[in-house]
Amino acid sequence: MDAEIVRARADTYLADTAAVLVEVRAACLDDIAAASAMLIEAFRAHHALLICGNGGSAADAQHLATEFVSALTLDHARPAMRAIALTTDTSALTAIANDYGADRMFARQIEAIGTPGDVLLAISTSGNSPNILAAAEAAREAGIGIVTMTGASGGAVASLADVAIRVPSTTTAHIQESHLAIEHLLAMLAERALYPDPS
Repeated sequence: MDAEIVRARADTYLADTAAVLVEVRAACLDDIAAASAMLIEAFRAHHALLICGNGGSAADAQHLATEFVSALTLDHARPAMRAIALTTDTSALTAIANDYGADRMFARQIEAIGTPGDVLLAISTSGNSPNILAAAEAAREAGIGIVTMTGASGGAVASLADVAIRVPSTTTAHIQESHLAIEHLLAMLAERALYPDPS
């Protein structure tokens, strides 16, 4: 492919990504602040954040849990924070899928380890993944708060959420890029609220 075509295509893509993030700032700020308040309250009461998603969103679940458990940045020392990705235990995931169906792979884990006062962060670009819906339903039954991150429509899962963060895009890649920025922001807001910089 011609180098100028590649450069133009890359420029267009990055411009589109930047435009979506500008729209996220305008459309999602209140919901991000509300989700942050839920996480801060849960962590302050020694509850856990449970995170689930499929595909790229499963990778996001693991990434975000790591930011809480390990560190967001090494220049801000603080204790570990209780966050669990429900996407990582292959034995549990495959056993649940085999025994109860793939739609139950997150819900069953929530039934096992979730406690009232925890928060579920359910990540789905469409908002309609059956296993994400089942996870939210299980969380609701268990008295667990629910934050969802989706694309523009919110899908069916948004109606189950206490806070629904809807990225104003229908392009999967741009939704996922925005989700990652929001996830880092949620981690930073919770960390700095609970463990302020001593300086």
